[in-house]
Amino acid sequence: MDYKEISLLFKALSDPVRLRILDLLSSGELCACELLKKLTISQPTLSHHMKILMRCGLVQAHKKGTWIHYKINPEKVNYLHQIIDGIIQSKNKTF
Repeated sequence: MDYKEISLLFKALSDPVRLRILDLLSSGELCACELLKKLTISQPTLSHHMKILMRCGLVQAHKKGTWIHYKINPEKVNYLHQIIDGIIQSKNKTF
């Protein structure tokens, strides 16, 4: 188990703005312009949060025209589910 990678995932999830971004992206791919409208944050602030979400692998990005489009990385989300399930199963075994 890569604890550094897991730590980055949980740090990314520890911010309410990033949680809101993930919630918005759970409905499908969105461009930065759509995220900016829904979040009412500045473009530099969005870039900061997206950099963190991409660094840990929860979000993927690609450019379409002049805008960057973002989507959730399902493989990383499944990995996160496995980690949490492992914690729950471990805890249940100790009781």
